[in-house]
Amino acid sequence: MLILSLGIVVLLAKLLSKDVEHIVVSVGAPKSLVGIIIAGIVLLPEGLAAFRAAKSDQIQTSLNLAFGSALASIGLSIPAIAIISVITGIRMTLGIDIKSTILLGLSLFIITVSLATGRTNIMQGIVLIAIFLIYLFITIVP
Repeated sequence: MLILSLGIVVLLAKLLSKDVEHIVVSVGAPKSLVGIIIAGIVLLPEGLAAFRAAKSDQIQTSLNLAFGSALASIGLSIPAIAIISVITGIRMTLGIDIKSTILLGLSLFIITVSLATGRTNIMQGIVLIAIFLIYLFITIVP
């Protein structure tokens, strides 16, 4: 069922990506923004649930939702798409340039510091949000 559900999500994302790409191109933004928008739409339900859990001071539930969503997206989607691309012969491109790689490494460092100490604070969260906003900015304005 998990593979079937993942397949349905991938097909729906593919169908939705055409409309999103048309909107992004008509606005004049780079096509790389399409992937970010689609990923945001796919992660939206878990993200909202994690936000609601954090807002009601259920941090463990919030972290479980957020990490589970990220793990499912990265741990299942990318290998599934890679396998499909090998079977169909379509070339897969992840689209991560050097600036994005540096921001990803910085994010992983901040998360490692947060989790290694066992204590987090709002400053680390604000730094992660700032890194994400920088990523969005350099995607839209290369």
